[in-house]
Amino acid sequence: MLEVYERLGTHCHQQADCAVVLTHEQRDRGRLKLESDTGEEVRVFLERGKPLQVGEFLKSACGRYIKVAGAVESVALASCDDWHTFARACYHLGNRHTKIEVGERWLRIKPDHVLEEMLVQLGLVVSHETSVFVPESGAYSHGHSHH
Repeated sequence: MLEVYERLGTHCHQQADCAVVLTHEQRDRGRLKLESDTGEEVRVFLERGKPLQVGEFLKSACGRYIKVAGAVESVALASCDDWHTFARACYHLGNRHTKIEVGERWLRIKPDHVLEEMLVQLGLVVSHETSVFVPESGAYSHGHSHH
């Protein structure tokens, strides 16, 4: 069993010994019991409130390196042709504290029929797909604080 207490970030110069494939919800948690791609049990004990990033490296207590990969999961893809419509959609989703992945006039959310209907009413085209979901981390996720 590998026990993880240390994060190394996404710029690690070591070769990964194994990988763990995590959904967005799993990457948000600080305590996890997982199985690596090599079949080993991995237990993660990290600080809460700082989500794991796709591509991040972890170091086990015994000195092994583990790479975090994103799991492919169901998402709703919403897109439009103009920036004004897109900005309105982002505003309304943000107002509801919805986690979104933002692209060039497209966004992804976890499937939710109420939010999807709102996006259609705002003028976006909504479809469903499977993808690694990597939402924006938030305005205050980098440790910045006002004194």
